Amino acid sequence: MDLIIGQKPTTPGAAGAAAPAGDIIIDSDQNNFMADVVEASRHVPVLVDFWATWCGPCKTLTPILEKVVRAAGGRVRLVKVDIDKNRALVQQLVQLGLPLQSVPTVAAFWQGQIADLFQGALPESEIKRFVEALLKMAGGSLPTADLLAEARAAQEAGNHQEAGELFSALLQQEPESPEAWGGLIRALLALGEEEQANEALAQVPAKIAEHAEIAGARSALALAGEGRAAREQLASFEARLAADPADHQARYELATAYNAMDRRAEAADALLAIIKAQRGWNEDAARLQLLKFFEAWGFDDEATMAARRKLSALLFA
Repeated sequence: MDLIIGQKPTTPGAAGAAAPAGDIIIDSDQNNFMADVVEASRHVPVLVDFWATWCGPCKTLTPILEKVVRAAGGRVRLVKVDIDKNRALVQQLVQLGLPLQSVPTVAAFWQGQIADLFQGALPESEIKRFVEALLKMAGGSLPTADLLAEARAAQEAGNHQEAGELFSALLQQEPESPEAWGGLIRALLALGEEEQANEALAQVPAKIAEHAEIAGARSALALAGEGRAAREQLASFEARLAADPADHQARYELATAYNAMDRRAEAADALLAIIKAQRGWNEDAARLQLLKFFEAWGFDDEATMAARRKLSALLFA
């Protein structure tokens, strides 16, 4: 499977019908504000960018706003208002409590009312969260959120090829999405394409390299290599344990093999047995390996939560 696959079409969210392409981003004035913003917001959430030609931060913010709005695929509109050319409108809005003494100011309208606002030039990630919150309040979501949910559902259902394609499509829209990178790496790993999974990991942007999603995928990839070797000697480890239940190294290797076979509860129990018998064995190797399992499985995984409870009971007994 290619690392980046064609974008999958998405459909409008629950916040209302998507606006026509030409209407997603427009300039407005005091004569058209009611129609362009207040009335339009009864059908689709509207962001209003109050700006001025002399405003330096506006020159930074507006292109980011436009990018985020275009990515929303018509689920939200952007209306730009030059405050110097629309002083009567600004005065009226100030009287209604809108703080337009400084720009840039971005106000979100929904159902004819101001739903939220922010001031200053925020980074793209924060603007995206602002829009996501607005769409959630309006009963919708960003197309990328829908795509991520669809990818995760495919992954949970064991449809790893489809999940990989969906995660790749998401990366075309959000190249710095840790969830998409982590999901793609795990999908490739599940498909047995370990080399491509390593290539994908090498392509992860540096700014998100330590995100929990990436760290988990990295641990899963490392454990896959360890588990492949251990699985080939599964019978040998089981025989050694049968002969000597105190052979902690054999139990440790057995846990690694079980993890590679997706026998998570057994993998955790094997390491927990070592911790119970000899806490701190081999420089705390069993506990550290168990924590690596947790990271690879995900901290909300059922096996992780069950094993964490058992580990806490052992450590704080």
